[in-house]
Amino acid sequence: MIEDPVKPMRFVDDRMIAGVLRMEELIPAMRQAMIDFSEGRVTQPARRMIPVDPHGGYFASMPAVSENAVGAKLLTFYPDNGRKKLPTHMALIVLFSPKTGEPLVVMDGHRITQMRTAAVTATYIDAVAANDVKTLAILGAGAQGRNHLEALSCVREFSDIRIWNRTHARAVALAETVGGTAVSCEEAVRGADVVIVATASTESVFDGQWLRRGAKLATVGWAGANGGEVDAKTMSHTVIVDSREGTLADSGNIRRYSATIHAELGEVLAGTVSVDANATVVFDSIGLACQDLTAASLVLNKLDK
Repeated sequence: MIEDPVKPMRFVDDRMIAGVLRMEELIPAMRQAMIDFSEGRVTQPARRMIPVDPHGGYFASMPAVSENAVGAKLLTFYPDNGRKKLPTHMALIVLFSPKTGEPLVVMDGHRITQMRTAAVTATYIDAVAANDVKTLAILGAGAQGRNHLEALSCVREFSDIRIWNRTHARAVALAETVGGTAVSCEEAVRGADVVIVATASTESVFDGQWLRRGAKLATVGWAGANGGEVDAKTMSHTVIVDSREGTLADSGNIRRYSATIHAELGEVLAGTVSVDANATVVFDSIGLACQDLTAASLVLNKLDK
């Protein structure tokens, strides 16, 4: 009897990921992943979120191929899960050997999704924000709000952290853990150097007129291809995206307002497209499979050391 030479596939759970994945290592990995994507070294289709009727959820398969990673993320998004005390986003990431095609690992994708989203935002802020920015507004006190606070602290020092959430008590709780202040949405946005919008709202949560000139904003929430958490005024500024193709297909912020895309983030990070330092800039982030595979590969490499 000839033995099957393929090794048994591993499963890496959230506890194992939490033990090795660090934001200070993830940020440079995401920076390179975005450059590789924009320079054509990654092959991946645009994400398509499929409605799960009648349960009010979405499902997506997000495959990608590069020289160093082959795999896919399977993602579910159920906006009402918060009422059930469940995560709104849940995922599995599968990696295959780029050399042989052997399945290597199935990995819990929940923590990776949260951390890589914030790490990508940190690469954007590091690229476009002045070194002396001090005021940070976080709109949304959920998991993304928390992760963005951690990621942004790796690239800038903020002395004034303002947090808003529709449920004020959640804003207060997060503010107390980071030395911030829970305020109204308008108080958070007005005068802020950096604004992070991390909600699941289908409609704008603030008035774009509140943004100070030269502010740097990232919108990372998603609630459907036709919904958006920011308004037309906000999207009239300089817009950077993670993927042109992806956001044109799947970003309500881009689609609703026919926003003009200035550049992909990878182009800005590589220095092939410049951004006016004095401009008000918006980063529209929907998330890419290559980000997930890069983060998962980082975890796997650290576990194998």
